[in-house]
Amino acid sequence: MEHLWHILSKPDNIPISLLIILVAGYTWWSFRKALKNDSQELPDEAAMDDKVQVWPYLVRVEFLGALFVMVILVFWSFLIDAPLEQAANPALTPNPSKAPWYFLGLQEMLVYFDPWVAGVVLPSLIIVGLMAIPYFDINPKGNGYYTFKDRRFAIVMFCFGFIVLWVSLIVLGTFWRGPGWYFFFPWEEWDTHRIVALTNVDLSEFFGIHTRLADYSLNPVALIFGGAVILGYYSLIPLYWFWKRNTDLMKKLGMLRYAIVAFLFMTMMALPIKMILRIAFNIKYIWVTPWFNI
Repeated sequence: MEHLWHILSKPDNIPISLLIILVAGYTWWSFRKALKNDSQELPDEAAMDDKVQVWPYLVRVEFLGALFVMVILVFWSFLIDAPLEQAANPALTPNPSKAPWYFLGLQEMLVYFDPWVAGVVLPSLIIVGLMAIPYFDINPKGNGYYTFKDRRFAIVMFCFGFIVLWVSLIVLGTFWRGPGWYFFFPWEEWDTHRIVALTNVDLSEFFGIHTRLADYSLNPVALIFGGAVILGYYSLIPLYWFWKRNTDLMKKLGMLRYAIVAFLFMTMMALPIKMILRIAFNIKYIWVTPWFNI
């Protein structure tokens, strides 16, 4: 437990410990508030027309909140030194070499995907997906009433993407990744000389199809196999559409909006699927091509 306290007390890791507490607390409070609103009777239209002025009600709360945060940061800077290190030494590379905590999620994703996928494609899809949310909203109320009943899919998907696929990756990279980027329990001492025999194979090799031929060229059978797996995975999008196309939800959503939402959803779910395949079965790539690997 001494090692765990050493990790928690590092100036770099204190914000992550606070992040865990704040995310858990505010998630609980938001769901509690939403479910409480769902259990109450919706306000009538006359009450919905009542307005609360931004000044002074909202601005006053925001100003007091800004002062509160500033006081915390000032006292924090007095109590804890900035986590500055010595000048970089090219002859001495730290092990493990970790990115700042707000980039640890991306660094963890690099374990499971090619750099261009983890560092460019997936972050771009995250930004585009968040920007597109208002255009996919088919709720006709538009009254700003905070509710879970009318926003089940949106709230659950946002919490899954933010908490499970982002905050958890930051926590994983901070407390579970040690020297050599190997897995260590948070209370386990880091052994810089630890060697783990990992035999990573591609998905085709898991089924007996070698990725490379004797002359190290790409096996066309493995190329077709990997492409068929990816195509079969995304083919679930049109199959589900034909299955549910006559429901009220699909009629309101429309084919185009459904296709975009389903594509973003399937791509998001590819991250935990790839993590399970890598950690549990040591599968490195699903599809190996001459240009990119997935």
